[in-house]
Amino acid sequence: MFENAGTTNLEQLGEFGLIDHLTKSVELTQETTDKGIGDDAAVLDFSGKKTLVSTDLLLEGIHFDLRYVPLKHLGYKAVQVNLSDIYAMNGMASQITFSIGLSSKFPLDAVEELYAGALLACRKYGVDLVGGDTSASAQGLVISVTSIGYAKETDVTYRNGAQEGDLICVSGDLGGAYVGLQLLEREKRIFLENPNIQPDLEGKDYIVERQLKPEARKDIVQLLASLDVKPTAMIDVSDGLASEVLHICRESEKGCRLYEEKIPIDPMTYDTAREFGLDPTVCALSGGEDYELLFTARQSDYEKLKNQPDISIIGHITEVSAGRELISKSGNVHPIKAQGWNAFG
Repeated sequence: MFENAGTTNLEQLGEFGLIDHLTKSVELTQETTDKGIGDDAAVLDFSGKKTLVSTDLLLEGIHFDLRYVPLKHLGYKAVQVNLSDIYAMNGMASQITFSIGLSSKFPLDAVEELYAGALLACRKYGVDLVGGDTSASAQGLVISVTSIGYAKETDVTYRNGAQEGDLICVSGDLGGAYVGLQLLEREKRIFLENPNIQPDLEGKDYIVERQLKPEARKDIVQLLASLDVKPTAMIDVSDGLASEVLHICRESEKGCRLYEEKIPIDPMTYDTAREFGLDPTVCALSGGEDYELLFTARQSDYEKLKNQPDISIIGHITEVSAGRELISKSGNVHPIKAQGWNAFG
């Protein structure tokens, strides 16, 4: 993809030289892209559809640790976590901008790795990279991604549409990314104490990948469309199941009942959480970074959803006065509390 990086440093290239070097292999594939990189702004045409826009900021030391996060994985993840917000609106992502702030001491091949991961995500999810920026940073690596997408007005799904009696559904499985993070942090501590000890991640590929290379659920949006199921409310699971279901309840002015036994947790997540002395259900409720889709659907859609292997029905929406509750496997009732990611915690 990138040629003749050699020993070139960023100071030699300069900002525009770096941009030219990184973007020369960018290809545009979306019909909605009229003009991509190379002018003062991109030009997009969505032909009457609603336009969806979302931005995420990732900061070294806050959102990622370069001691165990490969740069190619980081570029990939930075893109896909942003695309996830478009899918959470029941839309299709079509373009991104990708901006980075970094020290001039960063070697060019490291920047190439980061960018290669971003472009890999673009190709996999069928989106065009149409712009961005580069800047020097005195505070470590900074990544900002803006994703752009579209949907028919009748398809756009907000957080505030849940109705009493609606099913609460979630894609995939939960808690894996958080448990994978605990594993990576443990191995980092061991390495810092004794650099001669190599990380031991054998047999834990799934949960490590859930943390380092999660996948946005474009396929679920496509599946729901093929089933003729229009979610009444939807959100992606970035901060933990508890936080996300409370967002839907607050925005919809409703209550909910979740059933612990219905929450999908992969066996590797479950077993590794136990090894760390963690409650697997708490990891699913409060861990975050799974990037699955949590949505509500009408009771009449139950027959369409009940046998879908990648969708779990985990509860239902209630009137607000009924509270927001989790029913444990033993039948006890617990109020749902959001204890997930706090950006200023």
